[in-house]
Amino acid sequence: MSQNYDRLVQAVNDVRDDVEKADGGNKAATARVRKAMMDVKNIAQDIRKEMLEKRDSGGSPPAKPAPGSGAPKPGPGAGGPKPGGPGSMPGGGGFKPGGSGLR
Repeated sequence: MSQNYDRLVQAVNDVRDDVEKADGGNKAATARVRKAMMDVKNIAQDIRKEMLEKRDSGGSPPAKPAPGSGAPKPGPGAGGPKPGGPGSMPGGGGFKPGGSGLR
């Protein structure tokens, strides 16, 4: 395990009592929890950077997705204007900047 991961686990464990106190209405404990959560966020960011460095340094190759596990591809006619959508009314329809809306 990385040192940063161990730091993250320790930071979360250290703040446990203050979270319980904050749940009980202790305002000073809420401030301590907020500060601890900023530390957790920063440690998590360090772990993320560390993992990206490992990935980019030629570690094990990324796993390939299983066939058919991706998002479905749009079928024919997907995208583009839809019948009855904005601009389909005679005379252009829709919002016209500066217009009064009355015809």
